[in-house]
Amino acid sequence: MAVDGSGRVVASAVAEYPLLSPRPGWSEQDPESWWEAARGVIGSVGGDVTAIGLTGQMHGAVFLDAKDEVIRPAILWNDQRTAAQAEAITHRIGIKRLTEIAGNPALTGFQAPKILWMRDEEPDSYARVATVLLPKDYIRLRLTGEKATDVSDASGTLLLDLRKRDWSDEILDALEIPRSWLPPVYESPQVAGAGDNAAAAIGLGIIRESLASCSIGTSGVLFAHTDALSLDPQGRLHAFCHAVPGRYHLMGVTLAAGGALRWWRDLIGEPDYDNLVERAATAPPGSEGLVFLPYLTGERSPHLDSRARGMFFGLTSRHDLSHMTRAVMEGVAFSLRDSLEVMEELGASPREIRATGGGTRNRFWRQLLADVFGRPIVRTVADEGPAYGAALLAGVASGAFASVEEACASIEISPDICEPYQHRAHLYDQYYAVYRSLYPATADTMHALSRLASEWET
Repeated sequence: MAVDGSGRVVASAVAEYPLLSPRPGWSEQDPESWWEAARGVIGSVGGDVTAIGLTGQMHGAVFLDAKDEVIRPAILWNDQRTAAQAEAITHRIGIKRLTEIAGNPALTGFQAPKILWMRDEEPDSYARVATVLLPKDYIRLRLTGEKATDVSDASGTLLLDLRKRDWSDEILDALEIPRSWLPPVYESPQVAGAGDNAAAAIGLGIIRESLASCSIGTSGVLFAHTDALSLDPQGRLHAFCHAVPGRYHLMGVTLAAGGALRWWRDLIGEPDYDNLVERAATAPPGSEGLVFLPYLTGERSPHLDSRARGMFFGLTSRHDLSHMTRAVMEGVAFSLRDSLEVMEELGASPREIRATGGGTRNRFWRQLLADVFGRPIVRTVADEGPAYGAALLAGVASGAFASVEEACASIEISPDICEPYQHRAHLYDQYYAVYRSLYPATADTMHALSRLASEWET
């Protein structure tokens, strides 16, 4: 994406590359395919380019040898092979100390467990490692020959000291990972880049307290700016450095947001999302006593439970596809409200939520979120995602903008604001209380079913 000095998008281009899954639960990509895609789109945008901002998927691990050659395919954020290594990290450092330093518990998605997995499972390849990079930083290396990362992306490695905004010697020593393998860490505008969620927040203007963003793609993300580091001792939310120098953010993730609606669409054989949403709109708020838990692929925030399972609760003979479709969408909204409730516990209380992502382009989705959150949902006029935020950061790095705040000053808010309807908000408060009670009441049953399914597969 190309942006001019006023923040206006002047050109864009897209390229695709394959996802590799050589074994169940594994998720990989060839970094060379990223490079070929990046070369293609940069070349097609063309023009007089002052600076290039980078953003991309977080948490991935690109392993390089002493000649900066890729050793093996990159292990991605959604790869699930590292459960034993995540447990080993927790045991070695302690969950309390790990959260104090890195802001998060050890999860399979982070980079650190991937490094330990390679040590345990591919020792010959591990012996060749000289550098470990995040995905976007590999593209930086190919573009410039330099190794660097930014604080927002580095926050997702589990190796960063969030307070120092630099690598944690304590964690690196405990895990026996050489600091020399990791690139220098900079603030995002210094090296013109950020992890995808932080970059998207810059593109939406989420650069001060009282603002949050809500994204509904395959997963759902609630992102809140905080001026100071705010840690959840229970690890229910992610705490990361923001792309705004010296600032932080809290982030909650529900794993199946738009993914839950896509599952339901495919299940009932309705190919058109607009028709599906129109059907949901004919059912009353609360779906006549039907509640859906969207834990179709486990759940991240706030439960951190890979064995959580989805369900419809409250089915009666009166319920039809309209009720069930609306219940799926309401369940996703309730799952995101779980994160909002924890944010409020930690002192972050956003008064306005800016929506982004494919799901929130639909006004019914946005109104539903407004009613469930009890807060206005707004959209920016330009909704270009993380690439737009990365371009603005490049503008700051190049001097086109004096600061991130100046770069975001031109972001326009659409007049189509969804204010919560108070009577619906009150009703949804009651439904949310029911929703919130279901996970603790059924978690043991979910786990038993997960175990039985695994035993049968074995």
